[in-house]
Amino acid sequence: MKYMRTISMFLMGSFLLAACSSETPVIGGIKLQPDNSELVAQGKVIYIQDCASCHGANLEGQGDWRIRSPEGLLPAPPHDESGHTWHHPDQMLFDMTKYGVQKFAGPDYESDMPAYEDTLTDEEIVAVLSYIKSQWPENIQKRQDGLNRQYEAIETK
Repeated sequence: MKYMRTISMFLMGSFLLAACSSETPVIGGIKLQPDNSELVAQGKVIYIQDCASCHGANLEGQGDWRIRSPEGLLPAPPHDESGHTWHHPDQMLFDMTKYGVQKFAGPDYESDMPAYEDTLTDEEIVAVLSYIKSQWPENIQKRQDGLNRQYEAIETK
């Protein structure tokens, strides 16, 4: 519950991205658009350039991604349906990408995953995440959409 209050305060100050202006506004302003072919194409280019070296050209992630390395770090997880990316609502995926996983796991959490706050624009992050979501099977996209609805319902209470 403490997490929800913290993220709620953050989300109250969030804004609706220009990339999402034609979509129905959502809490936090982030809505992935896996059916927007232009945005998905842009996201694929960015993904290949900035993400594929760790997460794989086919979203497959690194081997043994659930087992920590000798340095204590987890390998890059897959972003396909076999991973856990789709287990998170759009806003959380955006925030983890922009600000790093420490935003959720705490400042002492060590990860090779960089924050892209100073590298990618908000629109580029949405494009990459929209590309990733566009690669999931329809049933997985629908399940993740359900998480978004649950998350929005909690945030509006």
